[in-house]
Amino acid sequence: MERSASSEHTLRLASLDDDLRRRLDGLRSNRGPVIASRRLVEASLEDGEAHYGINTGFGALKHQMVEPGDVEQLQLNLIRSHAVGVGQSVPKAISRRMLQLKIHALGLGYSGVSEEVFERLLLMEELDLIPVIPTRGSLGASGDLAPLAHMALPLIGEGQIWTDDGPAPASSALGRQNLKPATLHAKDGLALINGTQFMAAYACEIILKAQNLAKTADIVAAMSLDACRGSILPFDARVQAIRPHPGHGVVAENIRNLLEGSEILPSHEDCGKVQDPYSLRCAPQVHGASRDAIGHAALVVETEINSVTDNPLVFEDADGKPDLISAGNFHGQPLALVLDYAAIALAEWASISERRTYLLIDGYDDLPPFLVAESGLQSGFMIPQYTAAALVSENKTLAHPASVDTIPSSRGQEDHVSMGAWGALKGLQVVENAEQVLAIELLCTAQALDHRRPFKSGPGVEAAHAAVRARVPFREADTSFTADITACTELVRSGGLIAAVEMEIGVLR
Repeated sequence: MERSASSEHTLRLASLDDDLRRRLDGLRSNRGPVIASRRLVEASLEDGEAHYGINTGFGALKHQMVEPGDVEQLQLNLIRSHAVGVGQSVPKAISRRMLQLKIHALGLGYSGVSEEVFERLLLMEELDLIPVIPTRGSLGASGDLAPLAHMALPLIGEGQIWTDDGPAPASSALGRQNLKPATLHAKDGLALINGTQFMAAYACEIILKAQNLAKTADIVAAMSLDACRGSILPFDARVQAIRPHPGHGVVAENIRNLLEGSEILPSHEDCGKVQDPYSLRCAPQVHGASRDAIGHAALVVETEINSVTDNPLVFEDADGKPDLISAGNFHGQPLALVLDYAAIALAEWASISERRTYLLIDGYDDLPPFLVAESGLQSGFMIPQYTAAALVSENKTLAHPASVDTIPSSRGQEDHVSMGAWGALKGLQVVENAEQVLAIELLCTAQALDHRRPFKSGPGVEAAHAAVRARVPFREADTSFTADITACTELVRSGGLIAAVEMEIGVLR
């Protein structure tokens, strides 16, 4: 029975929300693979043999057989006993994506989940009955057990659901929809809580944000290069051609395009300056390496969200009989490694950005100290750089890899774990910090470009500058910069900065 993901079932990060919507709509009308795998599970119960998690205990209790009359209670107990999460709640949008990814994985037809439970998951997603899920508790090994158990609790009328007023008891939310708790049948609980959907949902969020930051970092670097009256020569295509890392060449090309037509560049051709600091001159090498790392991480994440990651897996042998295999597809190592890799790449974007911010406020190439006319009386942009430095320092700690750690659990049965769940949580913090660090550079470099007037930069940079000035004025005197930083951060996060530039000069790579 061949049920591998066909092209119409494949989820792509570039169009993830649309792909998930299309996939779930398809599963509402065609549940053939789910029905087929369920029949195999039911057939396995009739052979009298032990099948892990279906008629046996879990983890270190794998040898304990369960009486046929207790199979449903076993699944119910599994959900309740594993719902041990603590800490703040997963953001609702990420919880929704967890639910959607779980439905997609079950729909591939290798999990043996019952139709009743599968239909209830689809209905919960359709009615926006999104579970409240604590962030802490997963080791990222036997699946994201604790987070997924909390995701499953509302199926049985327990746990919490997000409402407009915040978290509310699932029992009341289901009652308003005239829904009774679903009955968990053999294998249902295990299919629900084994899987990497917590890590994967966070990984999608991180990579999508990182892909937005890739172009943003190039735009802001181009602005700072011109504001610092840096040289365009290190961005020559011939330089990139003899060290042909893909991201390296893309960054140099983007910056050349952004600065094409600049009046500032020719204004200092004969200044006698030999070299710029690395934070300007080495942007292609540093930004490019981060781009390549994020590109690799994106491929791994895309593979993961199109995979079956629970246990045991339900196959059919050559004679049409059930062939259940207890394996390790739930182990989070593939995601754990690239989540750490992505965090390091993101931290580097922020690190080099903060160094450019320091150049801007340090009076580089005759810029006024702290970017104001009366420094001394005015502190100017001195302290936004402090905030950037604090965030960069925080990222250095958060970028320590989670995946090098492991703590055995379940009496040694689960003796190597990925810690990918922590990698996911801290990875999101790293990317959000990086967005703010780049927003601070954006704020400062817009101010610096104003000090280079009447000379203008290239149309791409000028479009970015105008996008900032539409939200934040030129500052002649001290002010509380929190509102300015917030406005620039929103411009970065929303993709508005990229949109403004690409409307002017075409799509960046």
